[in-house]
Amino acid sequence: MKKIVLGLIIFLSFSVSAQVKFEAKTERNSYGINENIQLVFIINNEGDNFEPPKFEGFKISGPTIFKGQDEETFYVNGKITHKRKVYTKYYYYLTPTKKGTFTIGSATIEYNGTIYKSQPIKITITDPIQLPNYQGQNPRQRQQNYDFGEGIHLVGELSTKNPHVNEPVTVIYKLYFPYNSSVSNFRNFQAPKYEDFWSQYIDMKQLRAEKGKYNGKDYGVVVLRKVILYPLEAGAKKIEPFKIDVDAEVPTGRSDWFGRLEMKTVEKSLSTGIQTINVKPLPENGKPASYTGAVGKYDFKVTPSKTTLKAGESLDLEVSVSGKGNLKLFTLPKPVVPSALEMYDPAHTENVQTPVTGMVGKISDKYTIIPQFKGKYTIKPIEFSYYDLASKSYKTIKSKEIIIDVLEGDGTAIANNQNTNKQAIQKKEVFQFNKLKTEFVSKSREDFLGSGLFYSLLLAPLLLIPIVMIARKQKEAKDADVVGNRIRQNNKLVKKYLSEAKKQMGDKVPFYMAMEKALHNFLKAKLHIETVEMSKDNIIELLQQRNASEESISQFMELMNDCEFARYAPATDTAMNNDLDRAISIISELEKQLK
Repeated sequence: MKKIVLGLIIFLSFSVSAQVKFEAKTERNSYGINENIQLVFIINNEGDNFEPPKFEGFKISGPTIFKGQDEETFYVNGKITHKRKVYTKYYYYLTPTKKGTFTIGSATIEYNGTIYKSQPIKITITDPIQLPNYQGQNPRQRQQNYDFGEGIHLVGELSTKNPHVNEPVTVIYKLYFPYNSSVSNFRNFQAPKYEDFWSQYIDMKQLRAEKGKYNGKDYGVVVLRKVILYPLEAGAKKIEPFKIDVDAEVPTGRSDWFGRLEMKTVEKSLSTGIQTINVKPLPENGKPASYTGAVGKYDFKVTPSKTTLKAGESLDLEVSVSGKGNLKLFTLPKPVVPSALEMYDPAHTENVQTPVTGMVGKISDKYTIIPQFKGKYTIKPIEFSYYDLASKSYKTIKSKEIIIDVLEGDGTAIANNQNTNKQAIQKKEVFQFNKLKTEFVSKSREDFLGSGLFYSLLLAPLLLIPIVMIARKQKEAKDADVVGNRIRQNNKLVKKYLSEAKKQMGDKVPFYMAMEKALHNFLKAKLHIETVEMSKDNIIELLQQRNASEESISQFMELMNDCEFARYAPATDTAMNNDLDRAISIISELEKQLK
């Protein structure tokens, strides 16, 4: 027993020790003698008493010490637990003094009383190589020509570049930055319009830096946005650039008097560039007659609420499709019923989620059917066809035949069912039988014909004719004023969405969606433009033409950018309340200026 306990203690000690990792890294193993080399020592904890190795054959600058945090997620007994891990990096910049192969020895660091060593690194120094114009110069020249933040990249990563029509394409926009840089103050998001695609954003709960690789090298990475696209037609389709501005803290290439690397904050405008997707058409060979555009993997059902009922009662017939695919982009087949079964327009429902892999869920049409006469009636099988991406072929699912048994009934009753279609209740005839009770009328009652009330009612329509004509002319004039009606409608929508935003206070995504709609409808009302014309430059130009002040224009554009970005970043109740107040203030101010 003692041996087992001792073994467990040794094993656990080894496991804890194995969790500490201390390593040395360079971008590559071979450099020209005229190049500068970045060497970084990384420990995935907070270490003490760091001791660098000897750098024979090099002049050194550093170290620059950087401390950061990573967040790990664990699933324990169905619960999500987050744990933060600290890491420390020691940056050195080496300048070779001669050619040859050199070994940089192990650095050491202490953690919890244990000394850890990095692995030695071999570096080969060759003849001079062709360099960008900022390397190999003196510090003053390098500071003038250094391309600050050159290692920061904005990338739109596509799940596929050759999808079929209606096959999902995931676009993940990532910002890569070197470990010796940092990025902040994300602003001026300019997202593509995704023409020729059905698109859906995936909500980002918060922006968080993680470890990643870009072109085979280690980088920090922030996922800015995720979008699901469904191409609507075949051909070469372009995805416009995604743009953003950031502040980047980057090395200047110089060191101060104490050997520490100097950093500088610069503004960077980043863009993904134009990307092209080659969309393949769905095959015509083997396409079923019942195909309406469904692509994915589906299950199809036709389900009656009951099959035995009386004449005049109602039943519900549900036609549903569930599974994974373009659920919002095709129509469900319609059942055909005998003429003795009265069927009304369906109630359509959707329960669809859109994760990063594409739409998944269920859509259905529910029909209310009311039989008129006794008998047995057959609802013929219904076909549903879809294109299966896995097998690259069309699939057809056929429902079963449904027999409706209608028993005796007078054909006038309607079931007391909350799900019964209201149209069915409204259209059903209700018969009124003759009253059997006698009612007596007094002989002395004044005759209505020839009375004062009779002549008043007779002349009333003639007096109403001028009023009706005036009201009609006013209505025709108002209906003819298309622009005015549009402005009035958009003004109503501004108030509606600002009110909706106030109701959604505390719920980030619907709040900022309502805010964006209010701002867009304000622009439609005041500038007489549509959503497709709402580019940043066009809005600014039109506001300037309407004599809006530069300060108001700047505040309005800043608010639009903040609202778009806030949906994908953390937001507090205080921030939402402040943004609502800003919107009311800016809209009120522009109302005065644009009259």
